[in-house]
Amino acid sequence: MSHAGAPVGGLLMLVDPVARRLDGESVRIAKDVLSAGAAAKICLPDSQEEFARALARRGHRQPVIVGDDRALVRAVGLLHRERGLGDGAVSLIPVGQVGSLGLARSLGVPLSAVAAARSVLDGSVRVRDLLVDDSDGVVLGDLRIPPVRAVPRPSGPSVWSAYRSLVRTLVPVGASLGHPVGHRLRVEADGQVLVDVDRPVEDLRVVPGQDGLAEVTVRAAGGPVVRVRAGSVTVSGSDFRYRADAVVAGPVRRRTWTVRPAAWSLTLPH
Repeated sequence: MSHAGAPVGGLLMLVDPVARRLDGESVRIAKDVLSAGAAAKICLPDSQEEFARALARRGHRQPVIVGDDRALVRAVGLLHRERGLGDGAVSLIPVGQVGSLGLARSLGVPLSAVAAARSVLDGSVRVRDLLVDDSDGVVLGDLRIPPVRAVPRPSGPSVWSAYRSLVRTLVPVGASLGHPVGHRLRVEADGQVLVDVDRPVEDLRVVPGQDGLAEVTVRAAGGPVVRVRAGSVTVSGSDFRYRADAVVAGPVRRRTWTVRPAAWSLTLPH
Protein backbone atom coordinates (compact mmCIF):
# COMPACT_ATOMS: atom_id res chain seq x y z
CA MET A 1 0.00 0.00 0.00
CA SER A 2 1.40 3.40 -0.89
CA HIS A 3 0.47 6.97 -1.56
CA ALA A 4 2.24 10.18 -2.45
CA GLY A 5 4.59 11.15 0.36
CA ALA A 6 4.48 14.96 0.08
CA PRO A 7 4.84 16.36 3.62
CA VAL A 8 1.89 18.60 4.55
CA GLY A 9 3.22 20.18 7.77
CA GLY A 10 6.86 20.43 6.74
CA LEU A 11 9.80 18.27 7.70
CA LEU A 12 11.77 17.71 10.88
CA MET A 13 15.28 16.65 9.89
CA LEU A 14 16.55 14.93 13.03
CA VAL A 15 20.27 14.15 12.84
CA ASP A 16 21.55 11.35 15.04
CA PRO A 17 24.63 12.54 17.02
CA VAL A 18 26.72 9.60 15.78
CA ALA A 19 25.91 10.40 12.13
CA ARG A 20 26.98 14.01 12.53
CA ARG A 21 30.33 13.01 14.01
CA LEU A 22 30.90 10.23 11.50
CA ASP A 23 29.98 11.90 8.19
CA GLY A 24 29.22 15.61 8.38
CA GLU A 25 29.43 15.93 4.60
CA SER A 26 26.52 13.54 4.00
CA VAL A 27 24.51 15.37 6.64
CA ARG A 28 25.18 18.68 4.87
CA ILE A 29 24.14 17.23 1.50
CA ALA A 30 20.90 15.88 2.97
CA LYS A 31 20.17 19.25 4.57
CA ASP A 32 20.72 21.11 1.28
CA VAL A 33 18.46 18.75 -0.73
CA LEU A 34 15.63 18.80 1.81
CA SER A 35 15.77 22.57 2.39
CA ALA A 36 15.63 23.20 -1.37
CA GLY A 37 12.46 21.14 -1.75
CA ALA A 38 10.39 21.67 1.39
CA ALA A 39 10.03 23.64 4.60
CA ALA A 40 12.50 21.80 6.82
CA LYS A 41 13.42 22.36 10.45
CA ILE A 42 16.93 21.07 11.14
CA CYS A 43 17.61 19.58 14.57
CA LEU A 44 21.13 18.61 15.68
CA PRO A 45 20.80 16.97 19.10
CA ASP A 46 23.97 16.32 21.10
CA SER A 47 22.65 13.24 22.94
CA GLN A 48 20.05 10.50 22.65
CA GLU A 49 17.98 12.30 25.30
CA GLU A 50 17.87 15.45 23.16
CA PHE A 51 17.05 13.27 20.14
CA ALA A 52 14.01 11.87 21.98
CA ARG A 53 12.83 15.30 23.15
CA ALA A 54 13.11 16.78 19.67
CA LEU A 55 11.10 13.92 18.17
CA ALA A 56 8.40 14.31 20.83
CA ARG A 57 8.10 18.03 19.98
CA ARG A 58 7.83 17.54 16.22
CA GLY A 59 4.27 18.87 16.04
CA HIS A 60 2.83 18.22 12.57
CA ARG A 61 6.21 17.89 10.91
CA GLN A 62 7.16 14.64 9.22
CA PRO A 63 10.23 13.15 10.94
CA VAL A 64 13.24 12.52 8.72
CA ILE A 65 15.87 10.50 10.58
CA VAL A 66 19.46 11.01 9.49
CA GLY A 67 21.52 8.14 10.83
CA ASP A 68 22.02 4.38 10.78
CA ASP A 69 19.79 1.40 11.55
CA ARG A 70 19.95 2.02 15.30
CA ALA A 71 18.73 5.59 14.85
CA LEU A 72 15.74 4.42 12.79
CA VAL A 73 14.80 1.69 15.29
CA ARG A 74 15.17 4.16 18.17
CA ALA A 75 12.89 6.68 16.45
CA VAL A 76 10.21 4.12 15.56
CA GLY A 77 10.37 2.73 19.10
CA LEU A 78 9.89 6.20 20.60
CA LEU A 79 6.98 6.93 18.28
CA HIS A 80 5.39 3.58 19.10
CA ARG A 81 5.61 4.17 22.85
CA GLU A 82 4.00 7.62 22.53
CA ARG A 83 1.37 6.16 20.17
CA GLY A 84 2.56 8.48 17.43
CA LEU A 85 3.21 6.05 14.57
CA GLY A 86 -0.21 6.71 13.11
CA ASP A 87 0.48 10.43 12.71
CA GLY A 88 2.37 9.99 9.43
CA ALA A 89 5.29 8.41 7.67
CA VAL A 90 8.85 8.15 8.92
CA SER A 91 11.71 8.82 6.52
CA LEU A 92 15.35 7.75 6.73
CA ILE A 93 18.48 9.19 5.19
CA PRO A 94 21.10 6.52 5.93
CA VAL A 95 24.39 7.84 7.29
CA GLY A 96 26.76 5.39 8.93
CA GLN A 97 29.24 2.64 8.35
CA VAL A 98 28.28 0.06 5.75
CA GLY A 99 27.80 -2.64 8.38
CA SER A 100 25.30 -0.48 10.27
CA LEU A 101 22.93 0.00 7.32
CA GLY A 102 21.74 -3.54 6.67
CA LEU A 103 18.21 -2.81 7.86
CA ALA A 104 17.99 0.32 5.72
CA ARG A 105 19.06 -1.68 2.68
CA SER A 106 16.57 -4.48 3.37
CA LEU A 107 13.73 -1.97 3.72
CA GLY A 108 14.51 -0.49 0.31
CA VAL A 109 15.93 2.86 1.45
CA PRO A 110 18.60 4.25 -0.94
CA LEU A 111 22.01 4.33 0.73
CA SER A 112 23.01 7.50 -1.13
CA ALA A 113 22.27 10.65 0.88
CA VAL A 114 21.12 12.47 -2.27
CA ALA A 115 18.82 9.68 -3.47
CA ALA A 116 17.38 9.12 0.00
CA ALA A 117 16.71 12.84 0.49
CA ARG A 118 15.00 13.07 -2.89
CA SER A 119 12.79 10.09 -2.04
CA VAL A 120 11.68 11.96 1.10
CA LEU A 121 10.43 14.76 -1.12
CA ASP A 122 8.84 12.83 -3.99
CA GLY A 123 8.68 9.18 -2.94
CA SER A 124 5.79 6.97 -1.87
CA VAL A 125 4.67 5.98 1.59
CA ARG A 126 4.72 2.22 2.19
CA VAL A 127 2.75 0.81 5.11
CA ARG A 128 4.55 -1.91 7.06
CA ASP A 129 3.84 -4.40 9.84
CA LEU A 130 5.69 -4.12 13.14
CA LEU A 131 6.78 -6.71 15.69
CA VAL A 132 6.22 -5.52 19.26
CA ASP A 133 7.40 -7.45 22.31
CA ASP A 134 5.85 -7.58 25.79
CA SER A 135 8.30 -4.95 27.07
CA ASP A 136 7.22 -2.53 24.28
CA GLY A 137 10.37 -3.09 22.22
CA VAL A 138 10.00 -3.03 18.43
CA VAL A 139 11.39 -5.03 15.52
CA LEU A 140 11.24 -3.51 12.06
CA GLY A 141 12.99 -6.10 9.93
CA ASP A 142 14.59 -9.07 11.63
CA LEU A 143 14.54 -10.85 15.00
CA ARG A 144 17.25 -13.45 15.62
CA ILE A 145 18.33 -15.80 18.38
CA PRO A 146 21.55 -17.24 16.95
CA PRO A 147 23.70 -19.89 18.63
CA VAL A 148 26.39 -18.76 21.04
CA ARG A 149 29.82 -19.10 19.50
CA ALA A 150 32.66 -19.18 21.99
CA VAL A 151 35.95 -17.42 21.16
CA PRO A 152 39.29 -19.30 21.13
CA ARG A 153 41.24 -19.07 24.37
CA PRO A 154 43.25 -15.83 24.61
CA SER A 155 46.86 -15.82 25.73
CA GLY A 156 47.89 -14.80 29.24
CA PRO A 157 46.54 -16.13 32.56
CA SER A 158 44.94 -12.84 33.68
CA VAL A 159 43.18 -12.37 30.31
CA TRP A 160 41.97 -15.97 30.32
CA SER A 161 40.58 -15.62 33.84
CA ALA A 162 38.53 -12.57 32.88
CA TYR A 163 37.46 -14.20 29.60
CA ARG A 164 36.36 -17.38 31.37
CA SER A 165 34.18 -15.36 33.75
CA LEU A 166 32.51 -13.65 30.80
CA VAL A 167 31.94 -16.90 28.90
CA ARG A 168 30.23 -18.46 31.93
CA THR A 169 27.49 -15.82 31.55
CA LEU A 170 26.96 -16.61 27.86
CA VAL A 171 27.57 -20.33 27.31
CA PRO A 172 25.41 -23.05 28.90
CA VAL A 173 27.06 -25.36 31.40
CA GLY A 174 28.80 -28.32 29.74
CA ALA A 175 29.27 -26.61 26.39
CA SER A 176 32.59 -26.90 24.58
CA LEU A 177 34.37 -23.65 23.77
CA GLY A 178 34.94 -22.98 20.09
CA HIS A 179 31.73 -24.70 18.92
CA PRO A 180 28.21 -23.35 18.28
CA VAL A 181 26.00 -23.84 21.33
CA GLY A 182 22.22 -24.13 21.09
CA HIS A 183 19.73 -22.72 23.58
CA ARG A 184 17.35 -24.83 25.68
CA LEU A 185 14.19 -23.02 24.70
CA ARG A 186 10.51 -23.57 24.14
CA VAL A 187 9.27 -21.81 21.00
CA GLU A 188 5.55 -21.32 20.39
CA ALA A 189 3.85 -19.74 17.38
CA ASP A 190 0.19 -18.78 17.92
CA GLY A 191 0.15 -21.25 20.82
CA GLN A 192 1.56 -24.14 18.79
CA VAL A 193 4.81 -25.60 20.18
CA LEU A 194 7.45 -25.68 17.44
CA VAL A 195 10.31 -26.92 19.62
CA ASP A 196 10.68 -27.66 23.32
CA VAL A 197 13.58 -27.53 25.78
CA ASP A 198 14.62 -31.14 25.06
CA ARG A 199 16.05 -30.05 21.66
CA PRO A 200 18.55 -27.17 21.69
CA VAL A 201 17.54 -24.32 19.40
CA GLU A 202 20.44 -23.63 17.02
CA ASP A 203 18.82 -20.68 15.28
CA LEU A 204 15.55 -18.74 15.40
CA ARG A 205 14.49 -15.99 13.01
CA VAL A 206 11.26 -14.00 12.93
CA VAL A 207 10.55 -11.49 10.15
CA PRO A 208 7.41 -9.33 10.06
CA GLY A 209 5.53 -9.63 6.78
CA GLN A 210 3.04 -7.35 5.06
CA ASP A 211 -0.20 -9.18 5.85
CA GLY A 212 -0.40 -9.35 9.64
CA LEU A 213 1.71 -12.50 9.91
CA ALA A 214 5.41 -13.04 10.56
CA GLU A 215 7.70 -15.60 8.95
CA VAL A 216 9.08 -17.85 11.70
CA THR A 217 12.06 -20.13 11.03
CA VAL A 218 13.42 -22.47 13.71
CA ARG A 219 16.38 -24.81 13.43
CA ALA A 220 16.75 -27.24 16.34
CA ALA A 221 19.20 -30.06 16.95
CA GLY A 222 18.23 -33.42 15.51
CA GLY A 223 15.34 -32.22 13.40
CA PRO A 224 14.36 -30.45 10.18
CA VAL A 225 14.07 -26.70 9.83
CA VAL A 226 10.55 -25.60 10.81
CA ARG A 227 8.92 -22.71 8.94
CA VAL A 228 5.51 -21.29 9.85
CA ARG A 229 3.58 -18.03 9.61
CA ALA A 230 2.14 -16.65 12.82
CA GLY A 231 0.75 -13.57 14.49
CA SER A 232 2.66 -14.07 17.73
CA VAL A 233 5.79 -15.90 18.87
CA THR A 234 6.70 -16.78 22.46
CA VAL A 235 10.16 -17.94 23.49
CA SER A 236 10.86 -19.21 27.01
CA GLY A 237 13.41 -21.30 28.87
CA SER A 238 16.98 -20.69 29.95
CA ASP A 239 18.38 -17.17 29.88
CA PHE A 240 18.84 -16.02 26.29
CA ARG A 241 19.82 -12.91 24.39
CA TYR A 242 18.27 -11.86 21.09
CA ARG A 243 19.06 -9.42 18.32
CA ALA A 244 16.20 -7.15 17.31
CA ASP A 245 17.36 -5.48 14.10
CA ALA A 246 20.65 -3.82 15.11
CA VAL A 247 20.20 -4.06 18.88
CA VAL A 248 21.17 -6.97 21.16
CA ALA A 249 18.86 -7.33 24.17
CA GLY A 250 18.54 -9.61 27.19
CA PRO A 251 19.19 -11.87 28.90
CA VAL A 252 15.56 -12.80 29.50
CA ARG A 253 13.77 -16.03 30.29
CA ARG A 254 10.55 -15.33 28.42
CA ARG A 255 9.52 -12.94 25.68
CA THR A 256 6.51 -12.71 23.37
CA TRP A 257 6.50 -10.83 20.07
CA THR A 258 3.21 -9.89 18.42
CA VAL A 259 2.63 -8.58 14.91
CA ARG A 260 0.95 -5.18 14.70
CA PRO A 261 -0.45 -5.03 11.16
CA ALA A 262 0.14 -1.82 9.19
CA ALA A 263 1.50 -0.16 12.33
CA TRP A 264 4.00 2.19 10.73
CA SER A 265 4.91 3.63 7.36
CA LEU A 266 8.16 4.50 5.61
CA THR A 267 8.86 6.83 2.68
CA LEU A 268 10.59 5.01 -0.18
CA PRO A 269 11.38 5.76 -3.84
CA HIS A 270 8.62 5.12 -6.40
